[in-house]
Amino acid sequence: MAKTPLYVRIERALRTRLAGASPGDLVPAESALAEEFGVARMTVRAALNALEADGLIERVQGRGTFVRQRPAPRAAATLMSFHDQVLSWGRRPSSRVVEAEVRPAGADEAAALQLTASAPRVISIVRVRLADDVPMAIEYASFPPHLTALLDADLETGSLHRALHELGLRPTLGSSTLSAQLAGTDGGHLQVAATEPLLVESRVIVDQFSQPLEHSVSRYVGSRYSLHVTFDVQPPRTGDTR
Repeated sequence: MAKTPLYVRIERALRTRLAGASPGDLVPAESALAEEFGVARMTVRAALNALEADGLIERVQGRGTFVRQRPAPRAAATLMSFHDQVLSWGRRPSSRVVEAEVRPAGADEAAALQLTASAPRVISIVRVRLADDVPMAIEYASFPPHLTALLDADLETGSLHRALHELGLRPTLGSSTLSAQLAGTDGGHLQVAATEPLLVESRVIVDQFSQPLEHSVSRYVGSRYSLHVTFDVQPPRTGDTR
């Protein structure tokens, strides 16, 4: 079995420290960390680059490296656009468009959007979602075929949910399923290894008329994004002694 690279071990050690640090805390200089871990500065720099890519630290020229404010978890039961969520973190939202087109619907999309045509089509928009240029997720979203106006919306700096509002449609209710998958071919878009675990949220949203509006699959980098879940505790079954 191959040994874990030195910079990865240093990154993991620093990640553990950062979990107990406060936003704005100064991170030791590369030279100090190199001396502490007994490695070259280039090795420390690789570890810091990985932490910076995950949005955990921020380098300020002439001042040093600092701990960044960690993104607040999104309440799983709350319908909030990624754009507005990033703004609430005090960070800059943007997107990189991978696909924006009309194409044949997949079976899951056709069922979720209740498309009845013999050869249904969807508006397909695939975007890498970023916060301060850090890739947080890749989102595969599909919409009913009559919403071609979405293809003219600002898909890089704007909010699709806001574009829907401008079309007279209000996302009002959603249901989602959470799972975990490896990044696979999406790793290149998200700047992580193909073996990186992703948090996957499959979601269907309806409008104010209770009509299906959006089917989406969002694949989040697990180390950069989290969900907060509130749940009820079910009473034990009758006769259950545990």
